[in-house]
Order: sequence, then C-alpha cells, then structure tokens
Amino acid sequence: MSSPVQTRGRSRPSIGIALALFSSACFAISGVLARAMIESGWSAGATVTVRIAVGAAVLAIPGLVAFRDRQPLLPPPPQPGHRSGWVVIAYGLLAVAGCQLAYFYAVTYLQVGVALLIEYTAPVAVLVWMWLRHAQRPTRVTVFGAALALAGLALVLDLTGEVSISVVGVLWALAAMVGAAAYFVISADERTGLPPLALAAGGLVIGAITLATAGLVGALPMTASTSAVRIGDLSLLWWAPLLMLGVVSAAMAYAFGIAAGRILGARVMSFVALSEVLFAVLFAWLALDELPAPIQLLGGLLIVAGVVFVRLGEAP
Repeated sequence: MSSPVQTRGRSRPSIGIALALFSSACFAISGVLARAMIESGWSAGATVTVRIAVGAAVLAIPGLVAFRDRQPLLPPPPQPGHRSGWVVIAYGLLAVAGCQLAYFYAVTYLQVGVALLIEYTAPVAVLVWMWLRHAQRPTRVTVFGAALALAGLALVLDLTGEVSISVVGVLWALAAMVGAAAYFVISADERTGLPPLALAAGGLVIGAITLATAGLVGALPMTASTSAVRIGDLSLLWWAPLLMLGVVSAAMAYAFGIAAGRILGARVMSFVALSEVLFAVLFAWLALDELPAPIQLLGGLLIVAGVVFVRLGEAP
C-alpha cells in the first residue's frame, strides 16, 4: 500500500497539468473573441487595451498581496529594486502589450489557428537567443526539432501558393512570436526576486498604461462600438466579450498558468502550453467555422513536434 505522502506526490503533477491545460484554453479563446470584437467595429488597439486593463484590475490586489507576503521568502536579487523595475517594464512592453497587440493585429489578416501557429515558433527563437546570448549550444535533438518547426512554418505559410496568406498578417504574427519568446525568457528568470503573480500583475499594469497612452496621443488607433458582437450564430452585448477577454483570457489565464508553473516547473509548463494551439484551432472551428487547410494543419503538427524535440534536447 502506498502512503498518503506518496499519493499526494503523484497527484501534484496531474493537478499541475490540469491547471496548465485550463490556462492554455483561457489564452486560446482570445483569438475568437478578438476577431469578433474587431468585426463589430472595435480596433485591435482598443480591444487589446481593454483586455489588458481589465486583467490588470483583476490581478492588481492579488499581485500586491503576493509581493508583500512572499518577498521575505525569496533570495535577494543581484540588483534589488532597480533591476526588478526594469524587468517588470520589459515584461509589460514585450510579453504583454507587444505580444498581445501584434497577435490581435495578426488575426485581422490571418486565420486564428494560422496566426497562433506562427507565434508558437517562439521556443525556437528562445533556443537561438540562449545560444547566442548565454553560449548554451543546442544538442542534435534540439537542432532536429528546430528544423522540424521551421519546416512546419513553411507549410503553414504555404510557400507553394495554394493558400492565400497575407504578408502583413505574417509580419504581425512574427512580431507576436518575438513577444512570446520574451515572455518565456523573462518568466523563467528567477534572479529578480519577484513572485510570479507580482510580475504578471505588474506587467499587465505597465502594458495597459503603455497602450492607453499610445491611444491618447494618437499613436495607436482606438475605435470602439456599442454594436452587438456576433460570434458564429451567437449575438452578444458589446461588453460581454470584453469582460471575457479581460477576466478569462488575461487574469484567469495568467493566474492558472502561474499556479501550474509552480507545480510543474518552467520546462514542463512550456511544453504543456503548446496545447494553446490546439485549443485555438478547436475554438475557431466551433465558433467561426474556420479550419486551416490540410497542408497548414500538417505544418502545425510539424511545429508542435519540432518544439517537443527542442524541449527534449535541451541540456539540463
């Protein structure tokens, strides 16, 4: 018979995976909701600004509590205060505002699944960054995985020309990929001394302030509408999808993702996070009746397989 301690030890990874899958599903629904808001008259800038602002409002108090309660338990960072502040700013600008805005613009030109598949080549970008910046040379398995992911990207883009692809949409999706890579790199850095929930809340606040300021000065087009929002055959009041974007695909997604990361660790969490691609394609199929072409689905499978090999080949 197994002891209660052993049973709890085996159950924790299962709980972590369940939380990670729920987080991925929360993130994935943002593409469908953003497309619906944009088609109802909202600009991508206004949509992502409201989403991040609502998420920041929901996580602000929990983030402050986490910072107050957990800071004494953390090892002191190499550069207290100053470095942490810059990390929060970089996180807010790149991983939150930049990534989400670029993705929302991408889905105005591309199918939701295609845009997300391009964005999720981010682990390959992280691989290159860690090699060039930290001299962490990849193994043969990692290189093989990167090659698979790049081949999958070529199929998603359909370089043979059989599927129409917007160049502008691809560029926005690649910009979202850079933001996602920054998210993985910054989130895995524990040297700042910031609790994960505090970093997420601070990043959302910085992202919301940045986008709102850009809108006020006219640098970011802000257009809103009170027209009903249609998602497939469903018609919703304009505020309902915005509330879902902020609470579900921002606050809940980050909160459950952080809880999963604390159980699984960064490496396993980043692997399970690939399920967001599958959830996004599923939601787009159910809600918008859009499904990538077969050659693009094959490319998506190669991207997912490639990233799996990249993770397996990482040095301990």
